[in-house]
Amino acid sequence: MATPLLPDSRTEPDGSALIRVLSYNIRSMRDDTAALARVISACDPDLVLIQEAPRFFRWRKKLARLAAASGQMILSGGATAAGPALLCSLRATVERTEDVLLPLTPGLHRRGFATAVVRFGGARLGVLSCHLSLQKDERYDQAGILLDRLAGMGVEHAIAGGDLNERPGGRTFQRLADGLQDCWATAPWGGEYTSTPVQPHQRIDAIFATKGIEVLGCGVPLGHPGITDTDLRAATDHLPVLAALKVPAS
Repeated sequence: MATPLLPDSRTEPDGSALIRVLSYNIRSMRDDTAALARVISACDPDLVLIQEAPRFFRWRKKLARLAAASGQMILSGGATAAGPALLCSLRATVERTEDVLLPLTPGLHRRGFATAVVRFGGARLGVLSCHLSLQKDERYDQAGILLDRLAGMGVEHAIAGGDLNERPGGRTFQRLADGLQDCWATAPWGGEYTSTPVQPHQRIDAIFATKGIEVLGCGVPLGHPGITDTDLRAATDHLPVLAALKVPAS
């Protein structure tokens, strides 16, 4: 049975906005960048929450190339957020952006958040991209910082997404799901597992939304028009998560 299509982006007469949000670990663009751009473009997102954006030599040019090839603009992040980044379509009106570096645990990889506040029509939205630690205690602490950061953005509605390095049964994943809507669990659509593209067997990537946002569908866009299994396997070592969300007018 074919996967039903998610609704297209639009702004409603009451000012609310229906948007598409994509979360994707792109492994520093070390794989097939053309395939990666095709996948992003086919999803037709309004926001792209990236993990493992390029962080070293000419990282800005690499990220700009990907944005241009996939019909997006750079919003924030990259090396300045230790990997997470945000892209957006021209539908977004940008209020502000901030790259956040998290406390560094000696011997572990530096982590950070790429954040922004944007508007679509009359809907105002906080956005955060994250890539949480491989170490369980640090990861749990980072989830708490994430929730505090969303609460402190001065917006009624917000989304967060990324590579959690943990399955839904883990305490960090559950901490986020207790405070936010786990979009896949709320309105499952497409595929569930995000790792690995060759043998999907676990869901470690997710999109979360605050309670007032209506989740219309969320999952891996398997069988989505313009997306092939070949491109998904070639693009990177994770599968993307795509969500359709209705954000009330502020």
